[in-house]
Amino acid sequence: MNGRIPLRPLARVLDARRRGENPDAIERENLRIRHEQMRDKARTRAEGRLLVLGLVFFCAFVVIGLRMGMLAQSQAEEPRAAASGASIIASRADIVDRHGRILATNMETHSLYAHPHQMIEPVRAADELMKIFPDLDRERLVKDFTNPKRKFMWVKKKISPEQMQAVHDIGEPGLLFGPREMRLYPNGKLASHILGGASFGREGVASAEVIGTAGIERFYDEELRDPARGGAPLELSIDLSVQAATERVLYSGMKLMNARGAASVLMDVHTGEILAMASLPDFDPNDRPNPPVSGRPSDSPLFNHAVQGVYELGSTFKIFAAAQAMELGLVNPGTVIDTSPPFKVGGFRIGEFEGHNYGKQTVEGIITHSSNRGTGKIALAIGPERQQEFLKSLGFFDPTGVEISEAQTGKPLLPQRWTELSTVTISYGHGLSASPLHLAAGYAAIANGGHKVQPTLIKQDGPHYGPRVLSEKNAANARHMLRAVVTEGTASFGDVPGYHVAGKTGTADKPKERGGGYYKDKTITTFATMFPAEAPRYVLIVTLDEPVETSGSRPRRTAGWTSVPVGAEMIGRIAPLLGLRPDYDVPEEEEVTLVRN
Repeated sequence: MNGRIPLRPLARVLDARRRGENPDAIERENLRIRHEQMRDKARTRAEGRLLVLGLVFFCAFVVIGLRMGMLAQSQAEEPRAAASGASIIASRADIVDRHGRILATNMETHSLYAHPHQMIEPVRAADELMKIFPDLDRERLVKDFTNPKRKFMWVKKKISPEQMQAVHDIGEPGLLFGPREMRLYPNGKLASHILGGASFGREGVASAEVIGTAGIERFYDEELRDPARGGAPLELSIDLSVQAATERVLYSGMKLMNARGAASVLMDVHTGEILAMASLPDFDPNDRPNPPVSGRPSDSPLFNHAVQGVYELGSTFKIFAAAQAMELGLVNPGTVIDTSPPFKVGGFRIGEFEGHNYGKQTVEGIITHSSNRGTGKIALAIGPERQQEFLKSLGFFDPTGVEISEAQTGKPLLPQRWTELSTVTISYGHGLSASPLHLAAGYAAIANGGHKVQPTLIKQDGPHYGPRVLSEKNAANARHMLRAVVTEGTASFGDVPGYHVAGKTGTADKPKERGGGYYKDKTITTFATMFPAEAPRYVLIVTLDEPVETSGSRPRRTAGWTSVPVGAEMIGRIAPLLGLRPDYDVPEEEEVTLVRN
């Protein structure tokens, strides 16, 4: 049963018949009542629906009204066009030097592309484009412009405003322009190996992604493209003025000494900041050349001699042996060592430059005169294991870790077996190859009082000392020896008036690329310096590849005649730029001649 009242209830029908009434009236009354109940139920349902609908409309009007009020109070903005697909981040942060001067920035430009199917005169358009861009291939353009299946093609990824106007004047509707943001290096070749370069990554008609391809641009690529930087530039440690002077002097020195390549590193000994780093030959990052596919990598202008070039750095290593021996208590500056021949190690005779015999020398004299035999005997007293530990503590076993992408390729070359002969030859810079930047870090530890520092191209806020590798006393003794090399020894051309320079020369025969052995007439020469000598603030390394000094009766290839004069000229130029005041020696009173009352 469904609970509904029957239209003809039997009890009432029987009762109505008994009283003589019409039973059909009962059915009609029950039917009327049922219809009224159905109407009431439908009305109640409709009223509920109308109430809900009214509430919905009321809430919608409230939300719309609030939103309109908020928009009326907000700042007006330009509408943004919607773009499908993944967005291309075209913006890139600037790179500046330590004083905020621009090294790399962005410039708005345009690209040129074509819709061949929209072209009216494709052949004429190709001819006109050849007048504007002579490097294009006319046959290729005509073929692509007249190809009915070709819908889109790039013509030029970057064009100047003048070129853009010239293309406009062609009047061809199928030639179109897209906005671009390109990387600009306003100083041209300056600091090119540090900056590296950038190119386009993902490209679209409306924008293009600029990515780093080398140098610090590649090392910090993600950070430079990070919108969270808010446009903040990347501050480098280099000084633009010092970098310019360094490159100018190094280029002149390379040409004057007939060298095929050159490198220099100027580093703060307390912070590890690189204030200038140069490698020659160089390139313009605005028009970065393609990597070479043949020949020696070091012949390419892309090759960074200061970081990637690993060389036997010759006698510049001798101060490390002397410093370690003093640190171990094996010698002091006045310890006398007999450097007379013969001196054999592992069946090999250890000789001196041009067959010199320096006889009995103090440790300081060994460094001043650059004695191979004296340094070798000191190294044997140290021993292979301790020598390895010390050189490793100075960073000569690993890449420098400086913030450019090429740094990882500049790993030192170590002997496969570290024998006693290796210990001797490495003590005077043969048998271990390292980069000029490695050498700068090693000399910085002597200059700053015995602390290792990490070379960096990022501006620092103060000294950043690493672990101690030498005591203050022995570091000072080593600096005194290096000063004597300039005043009395092989680096006499390195003395700069007004600035006390300490340093060491290094001349190493250049190894052959094939077959082993060394060239007899090709050298790598290095001058490793620190200044001012009494309390050094900076280390400067100058390295020349295959230099030849020809002013005399015979060609000279040693560091004292090649790298040292270049280093001295460089210090004279950059020291004032670094804020170092010259300190001239004042003569005694009796040596002064009175010329006027």
